[in-house]
Amino acid sequence: MTPLLRAIDAHAAAMPDAIAIDGDTRYSWADLAQLIPVLAATLASRFPGGRPVATRVDHGADACLLDLALIEAGCVSLPLPPFFTTAQEDHALESAGAQALLSGPVTLRGSELLVATRALTGPAVALPEGTARITFTSGSTGAPKGVCLSREHLCGVAGAVVEHLGTHHAGRHLPVLPPGILLENVAGFYATILAGGTYVAQPQAAIGMGDPFRPDGAALVRAIVGRGITSLILVPELLGLLVKTLFATGERLPALTLVAVGGARVPDALLAAATAIGLPVRQGYGLTECGSVVSLDDGTAPGSVGRSIGSNTIRLADDGEVLIDGPLFLGTVGAPRTAGPLATGDIGRIDDAGRLWIEGRKSALIVTSHGRNIAPEWVEGVLLMQPAIRQVLVRGEGRAELDALIVPASPDADVAAAVAAANGTLPAYARIGAFRVVPPFTPASGLLTGNGRLRRAAIHAAYPDKEPLMTQPFFHRLVAETREAQARFAMTPQLQAGLTGRISRADYIAYLTQAYHHVSHTVLLMQEARARLIDRPMLVEALDEYIEEETGHEHWILDDIAAAGGDRAAAAASEPAPATRAMVEHAYRTIREGNPAAFFGMVLVLEGTSIALATHGASAVQSTLGLPDNAFRYLTSHGALDQDHMVFFEKLMNRIDDPADQAAIIAMARDMFGLFGGVFAGIELEDTRAAA
Repeated sequence: MTPLLRAIDAHAAAMPDAIAIDGDTRYSWADLAQLIPVLAATLASRFPGGRPVATRVDHGADACLLDLALIEAGCVSLPLPPFFTTAQEDHALESAGAQALLSGPVTLRGSELLVATRALTGPAVALPEGTARITFTSGSTGAPKGVCLSREHLCGVAGAVVEHLGTHHAGRHLPVLPPGILLENVAGFYATILAGGTYVAQPQAAIGMGDPFRPDGAALVRAIVGRGITSLILVPELLGLLVKTLFATGERLPALTLVAVGGARVPDALLAAATAIGLPVRQGYGLTECGSVVSLDDGTAPGSVGRSIGSNTIRLADDGEVLIDGPLFLGTVGAPRTAGPLATGDIGRIDDAGRLWIEGRKSALIVTSHGRNIAPEWVEGVLLMQPAIRQVLVRGEGRAELDALIVPASPDADVAAAVAAANGTLPAYARIGAFRVVPPFTPASGLLTGNGRLRRAAIHAAYPDKEPLMTQPFFHRLVAETREAQARFAMTPQLQAGLTGRISRADYIAYLTQAYHHVSHTVLLMQEARARLIDRPMLVEALDEYIEEETGHEHWILDDIAAAGGDRAAAAASEPAPATRAMVEHAYRTIREGNPAAFFGMVLVLEGTSIALATHGASAVQSTLGLPDNAFRYLTSHGALDQDHMVFFEKLMNRIDDPADQAAIIAMARDMFGLFGGVFAGIELEDTRAAA
């Protein structure tokens, strides 16, 4: 019997009717004491042999039962975070030798948990002795690594959290971090079970966290208030979201007794702002290899991550790197751990009271050409206090000044003003000399870990320090000089909803209808451009090829509308939305009155977007709505065609050597990113209409 089941039995004896898990179904302690042994026995018989059982499920009451039953059954569990790409998921399943994947909704029926189960036929893999949980981290490369932990270790850390905090914090805990994140699982769920609190297991979408690109701060606050929540575990980005929302709305959360923050260093300014509005923030420190939490601030020294909670001892290497001794992971999949302390890669200091302070990452420290050592996390923290900035990475190794990659909080955010305001509070050597607006850093893109930590090496690789020079091929300059416009376009909420499959059938048909209205002009626009470029054989030949490829694509869209259950004739007869009409009219006006070569700027926008929609949006929407394949012919076929077109397009652009043509193409691409974003923004999503 695990410490978790012993605690459940003790709570059931002391307060049988008190609610232990509160979700779409409520379970009392007496319910858990009765159900978990039965469910565990069933799972043990279904999944024998010690091979891992993978899960990919949302937060929910019955998903909690599954978690408790798996650990009690002695099954090796392998939780998969929802942000893993298909390739990362396949890698995790194969490298761990999983025997089954349990995914989708979990439902208790009688004494059995019903959940979609896919049997896996890959070979078994040797795991370190005693493995109970495999947690795949995002790692510093694209391939996640599987960290193996024992159930004694997991329960020990959860128990140490309770011992350190005291049971008076065991009120109503809301999981906010995505499912499958070890920090929430151990310090949130298991600690709540041990302490006798109530775990309020709500699906991510119900608390404003359904969209990994754009979490809804107002919905999160409504959930906290409406559910009577007393404790949360957040990463710094989500703490920043909560603070900004509370400042903007004037709402306060007096019922909260604990907001634990971990996963990455919390900027001092954010801690001060959180304290100023009454949030009881306590910063923690930990690693997956340590079973999650290692230390936790006691509230007496804001900015520190406190002392060890008791599971581990903390010391510093000669260069300031934090070293952890004590109970550690068993090893990684296929590789037992070597003896010795864990070198964390974090730089810190320990004060006279024994409290740990994290200064930054050993590998992230910036040394400027002036010899200044700058922890980028410090400057990033100052920038993140600006409401216009959602995410940021600062760099500048070996250079005279720093620059920043910035994700704006909204498409129309004034990033320049935000940077100027932040620079006003920084010393001269740490100010931002230049910045670039970029699309969101996400786990799905490989640029963010599940705990919200920037994957700096991957971001540096994705955004090289130096922009292409004028002497480099024009295509590279075209992409570089339109990158900010593209990043703002990528922040359009309706586009993000489509890419993540969070739209209704009516929303999809509304998108297709507007696509029909602009695609029906594509060939006409090409013909007008061709007529005005008749003395440019290279461009005429390219347009002839495009015209042949694009002819009739508007009929594909009408076919998709019909296959999705829409009215084909009504869509064709409808008037385009104002934003769609504006985009098309701007294209005609530019071709007729300006440089007709500008049309190729429109090609960059539309074809690049169709590839993203085809490779990410189509499958996500189809999975959500359950529509047939023939409802996605335009997206999937057009996306495949446009991947070939983009290779052709790059070669064509690199043959454009007239500066006037180049300037016209760049200007048109910038305009079109804004106008096309307006087309998406003009689609009123069904859930938005319902909320209104």
